[in-house]
Order: sequence, then structure tokens, then C-alpha cells
Amino acid sequence: MPRMLDVSDDVRAEIGDEEADRLLAGDNTPGSYDCTSCRTPGDAEQERTSTVLFVGDETAVLAFAHATCLPSQIVAVSEEQLQGAVRSITGEDGEGAADVVPEQAVLGVTSGLVLIEGELRPALVVEPTGPIARPGAAPGTSGDDFLPLLIEQGFMPATSLDGVPPGLPGWSVLLAMGQLHAILQPGSNGGSPVAWWQAHHPLQVTEAWRAAANKTQTVLLFAAPSGVIGRQPREDLLRDALDKAATHGRLVACAMPLAGT
Repeated sequence: MPRMLDVSDDVRAEIGDEEADRLLAGDNTPGSYDCTSCRTPGDAEQERTSTVLFVGDETAVLAFAHATCLPSQIVAVSEEQLQGAVRSITGEDGEGAADVVPEQAVLGVTSGLVLIEGELRPALVVEPTGPIARPGAAPGTSGDDFLPLLIEQGFMPATSLDGVPPGLPGWSVLLAMGQLHAILQPGSNGGSPVAWWQAHHPLQVTEAWRAAANKTQTVLLFAAPSGVIGRQPREDLLRDALDKAATHGRLVACAMPLAGT
């Protein structure tokens, strides 16, 4: 059975056509792996798998992830983190390769309709794949500053989902041709908006989500620390997870205008 492996154009350009073709042919690719995102086992012969290349100043490490967790991409990391990865892979310490870059978490974004004040409202849920450290924090510093950082940018703690969260000036959600492209934040010194999060490949949203967004011209954004919401297969389960996160003080929210259609 051919390997169900995704190698993005960026990764191919970095590792070269010859190495990329070897990977796709099944050479140098473990059939089973630990997902570098969710850290659970995966099988490149049974499920779609992404190649994720972590690149430092002098070293590069190739890792694998479930395609449903991360797209194939290049992630820039510090050389110190990559040296830790090499030690993990060569067995010089007891940690797995999935623990290579805990500070380099990727923002996961999912869409869903959330019932608030009797109306189904289009929402995006943002959850990192790992703890988020404050910029400039010493490597290995424990803790997760994701919610405090968002609160400093104007997101509001959400203690319940009983009402629509307040708007966040200057932020917007970019939708084009029915696909989600980016979450935009204000540019520095009053400049043009810049991407706070940008999809590696545009994400398809449901027709119902798109219709609700076009109707209200507003998208609700909820954010929670890594591991709080998880990947929920149904919107009712997503709502339950959001309610629990709010009850435990682990949810922030805001409303953003829709840019595009």
C-alpha cells in the first residue's frame, strides 16, 4: 500500500526533490510515528500524514504529524531546541521526538456554529498544539501564557456562553470564495492589518457557517489553552467543551467583523 504522505512545496524545496521522492516512495519514513502535534501514535500507511520540517540556524529535523492535526510545513525554531530534538531522536535522553519543540506550538483553528441568545452564530475556536510562552521567556520556562497574552490584546475572559462577546477593534476574519484564509490583527503604528493566524491551505467552511457569517457579518472567536477543547467531531460536543472551558475560567472570546464573503 502506498504511503499516505503529504510533502508540501515548501518542504520539498528545502529537502530537495530526491529526498522528497524517497519519502513518498516509503524510504526513510517510519510506518508508525508519534504525531508531533497531538503526540498520539500515527501510521503513514493507514492515514494521511504530514511531513513537518523544523529548521534551526544550522540543523533541520523532519517530523511527522496526522494531516488532520497539521499541514505539511516548515517551522522555524531555535538551534538549541533542535539540538534537543537530535538528542531525542538518537536516544541520548529519555524523551520522545514529539517533545522536540514544545515552545513552537502551532495554532489550531476549527469552525463551528454555536447557539447563543437563540441564534446559531458562526464561530472559530483557536487552540494551540502546546503551551505558549511569552516572547523573550527563557527556554524551558514552565507555564502557558496563551490566555494572558490574548487578554493583553483585548480578548475578554468568557465565563459563560450566554451572550455575544464584545468586539475587538481592528481585528477581522478573512473569508474568500467560501474558504477561511486568515485572522487579521491591527498593523503596527496604524499600518495595514497583518495575519495573526494564516491558513497554510485555505480551510473550507460549511455552507451553513458561511451563510450565518454573511448574515451577521460577524464571527465569534473563542480561544483556550492547549488540551482544553480538543478535536470535537460534532458541534454539540464542541459547545459542551466550550461551556466547560468557560466554567473553569479557561476561555477568552471576542467578536470580529467578517472580511470577504
